[in-house]
Amino acid sequence: MADATHAGHPIAPDCLAALPRTPGVYIFKGEGTLPLYIGKSVDIRSRVMSHLRAPDEVSMVAQTRRIDFVETAGEIGALLLESRMIKEQSPLFNQRLRRLRTLCAIRLTATESGHVPEIVDSQVVNLGATPGLYGLFSSSHAAKEKLKALAQQHLLCMALLGLEKTSTRGCFGLQIKSCLGACVGKEDRHTHDQRLLSALVDSQVEVWPFAGAVDVVEASGDWVQRHRVNNWCYLGTQCSRAGQATPLKARKPHDFDLDSYKILVKPIMLQTVQIETVDAP
Repeated sequence: MADATHAGHPIAPDCLAALPRTPGVYIFKGEGTLPLYIGKSVDIRSRVMSHLRAPDEVSMVAQTRRIDFVETAGEIGALLLESRMIKEQSPLFNQRLRRLRTLCAIRLTATESGHVPEIVDSQVVNLGATPGLYGLFSSSHAAKEKLKALAQQHLLCMALLGLEKTSTRGCFGLQIKSCLGACVGKEDRHTHDQRLLSALVDSQVEVWPFAGAVDVVEASGDWVQRHRVNNWCYLGTQCSRAGQATPLKARKPHDFDLDSYKILVKPIMLQTVQIETVDAP
């Protein structure tokens, strides 16, 4: 134990001895009531020990007095619980998974002349329920920067993307050969727009594929956890060991959470997790 815990730092040895080799969330706690750091792992003990050996985490470890943990039946439960706990408790040393009040996306609108991108936010559109959205960004500025980067990478017209003004001579990109001339008819607009669609397709925001809430089911032996999700928003977990371990939260029908979306979109869309539909109330 002395080697693994760096003998000399003030973490209570009993809590280190209790760390399991199972999935879940771990919490570094100091003298105060708020946690210092919250993390997740498929092997809690191994991950915590790696923190204790990390040279760039000496300051956090020096302030730690206890390390608590919450086991989960699988990795998805650990990811969802970590995300929720960080948002609710704002640990000092967690720099990511902060709550974003407004998210932005790129929406393509088909017009008679071609596809026109616009930046929309979650105050205007229901993320997860609106088709034709691409990318999820923390600000309209970040969305515009993404469009600019795509324009440079795929020789798209900045004027047709709404990022700069143009004249009868075409956009500035045409002058420096970073635009193929769709703005002045040198390139077919349909060809330009197909290139735009191809550039955006990997960042398409998936529409919630169910009529309402579902349970994502994880099991470890006879231990079953059901993670309630609606519109890519994590609502809580029903646990066969402890009753309702994480209370279900009331949400508006179109609430959307970016972190839950990132955790769940691949396993749900690729059907690599067990899903149970939930009866409407």
